[in-house]
Formats: sequence, C-alpha cells, structure tokens
Amino acid sequence: MKIYISGEYFEKSEAKVSVFDHGFLYGDGVFEGMRAYGGKVFRLHDHIERLWESAKGIALDIPIAAAEMEKAINETLDVNGIKDGYIRLIVTRGEGTLGLDHYLCRDPQVIIIADKLALYPHELYENGLEIVTASTIRINPSMLSPQVKSMNYLNNILAKIEAYKAGCVEVLMLNSRGEVAECSGDNIFIYKRGVLHTPSPEAGILEGITRRAVLEIAIKTGLKVKESPMTRHDIFTADECFLTGSAAELIPVVKLDSRIIGTGKPGEITKKLLKLFQEETKKS
Repeated sequence: MKIYISGEYFEKSEAKVSVFDHGFLYGDGVFEGMRAYGGKVFRLHDHIERLWESAKGIALDIPIAAAEMEKAINETLDVNGIKDGYIRLIVTRGEGTLGLDHYLCRDPQVIIIADKLALYPHELYENGLEIVTASTIRINPSMLSPQVKSMNYLNNILAKIEAYKAGCVEVLMLNSRGEVAECSGDNIFIYKRGVLHTPSPEAGILEGITRRAVLEIAIKTGLKVKESPMTRHDIFTADECFLTGSAAELIPVVKLDSRIIGTGKPGEITKKLLKLFQEETKKS
C-alpha cells in the first residue's frame, strides 16, 4: 500500500508525521471519507467542497489547491491499483509546539489513504442491523458545528464503544434535547406512512454526502421527504429504517434497543432506494 503525504508516496510502514503535529497531539485537522466505484470517486467535488468548508471553519489553510487535491486523490487510487474502495483524506494543522497555539504550527500535512473496505458484513445488508441508543450525547451545535468534519472524533468513539459493549456494530446518538441526531458514523432515515423522514441539520448532524444523494434520489422517485425533529418513538413506530454513509452506503436497520422496527426485515422502500443509490454510484 502506498500512502500519499504532502506530494510524496510512502509504504504503509514508512508513512509518518511528526509527533508534534497538532493533528496527532490534539486532533486538530479535518478529514473526508470517500468511496470509489470503477476507479472514480463518488461525488468527489462535494467531498472536496466540504473539506474546504471544514478547514475554513477551524481557520486551517489547506496548502494545495482543490484541483490539485482531486488529482492527488485519483493518482493515489491508480498507484494502489484500486477501482472499488475507500479513500481517507486528511489535512492536519501541522507541526507545532506542545501548546495549543495554532499560529506556531507549520507545514499542514495532506494525507491520502486508499484501501479496500467492507464496513459491514454482506449478511447485515440482507438481514438488517440491530442498533442501540447511546448514553453519550451528540455535541451541541452551539459548542462545535457538526458541519466541521474534524479529526477529533472522541464523541463518536465513546458512542461506538457503547455499541460494541451491547453487541452491536452501530449506535444511535441523541442530541441535548433528547431528539434523534445521527449514528456514530452514519445518518439515519425512517419511512413511515408514505413519508421518508430524516433529522434536519438543526438536530446537530453532519450533513452526509450519501445522505444528500439519497434525499435527491427519493425526491426524483416521487417520494415525499421531510427533514424535521425526530424522536426514538418515531423510529420504534416506523415502517422502515436505514442508515447512510460513505463507507456504509445504505444499510437497513430492523431493531432499535431490542424493539422490532416494522416487520423486522429490510423494507421495500429501503431496498428500492439502495438499488437506485447503487445505480447512481455507477454514474460517477
């Protein structure tokens, strides 16, 4: 595996950054997770646009232009011979001191990792996920904008730990108002009484690229879509439920907190949207 670091390629064992890099010391940086299909990155421009927005949100200057970044991503796929896989793009604050002062940091590092990825086993796409609700609350948007996809993912990690301790691979996170926000790494949707629902950005969610794609697909197919506050009751009483994310793509959920959702099997709308999403990825 060849890792791209600021214009050069290194073997995995040789890919390193300084221990004084504030990305390592404090999680001070931003990242994107993307999927490639047939050698092309799905909605690459959207990911690059969000990366730049995240960087601007934390006053981080990305050291290369957007066009150069896109070229580097595609080259990293080619160098590693990957047609269908996952790309992790990282921009760190760069090497600094043991203090928090960002202005003392220099040489922000651009890192691109391309690899194969199977986030969930195939049978979970066939049979659906069982998830639980985390006691870890999603960070309040007034404290840190959820639109900043930062390297500091401790909030999500703590929730993920709860998932594994409960024997699940994903976990539902609520916001400080007790409303449904998102899962530790995915956005959430429900289908109920002919309407596709998902929490609105005000709930404290990261507006996922796959989430946006699914909303667009649903609207094109004539489905009624609603972005609004959602509670666990809405999920318990939904006809169908599924998650979306760049790594997960679109995966059904059949149980929340041991309570069966709908029929307890992936629903027809979920299956239809998954099929249409997969068709959409072939156009990228």
